[in-house]
Amino acid sequence: MLGTVAEAVTWACWGAAGLVWALGALRARRGSAAAERAGRDVASTAAAIVAAGILVSPAAWWQPLSTRAGWVLIAGLVLLLAATAWAIGARLTLGSMWASGVIVRQDHQLRTGGAYRVTRHPVYTGILGMLAGTTLALGLGRWIALTAVVGAILLAKARAEERLLAAAFPAEYEDYARKVPMIVPRLGGRRRAARGTTDDRGR
Repeated sequence: MLGTVAEAVTWACWGAAGLVWALGALRARRGSAAAERAGRDVASTAAAIVAAGILVSPAAWWQPLSTRAGWVLIAGLVLLLAATAWAIGARLTLGSMWASGVIVRQDHQLRTGGAYRVTRHPVYTGILGMLAGTTLALGLGRWIALTAVVGAILLAKARAEERLLAAAFPAEYEDYARKVPMIVPRLGGRRRAARGTTDDRGR
């Protein structure tokens, strides 16, 4: 019973996040300006292929890493719900500055308010939290490998974005990056960032 509930909640969370992303992508496409890109996103394509392979691989391969312990599933659901709310909130804060690729738009605005006071890439923080929650809620197994693959690609994308943002906002971004961690929040980081940044200044 708990496993069925965990699956339903998991896919509801990912469905809600996917809907927000799809609507935001349509809006961004209509009002998009010219952008500077960090090159072709070959790594994301490769990661997507690997992730698809993990998802379709036989369940028996992952059985030694799987568990149906109730406390693991419940912990996963709590984390997943919190991370979903965080990811959606961060995505809405980013607004029209969001892009699926690694780019800086012609009229790019650096975001440092809201969730961006906690990490420099709060959308990625939320997605990784959702993956970690999903891994627990669905009993580990193949989701451990999937989380590792997606985590590696998000880290690579974050670093590529940082190079573009540092070039576009040299003084601002250096100061911002010194005060706020990249993806994993740190204790007291929000207070330090709040003292040194201004809302809606940057991403």
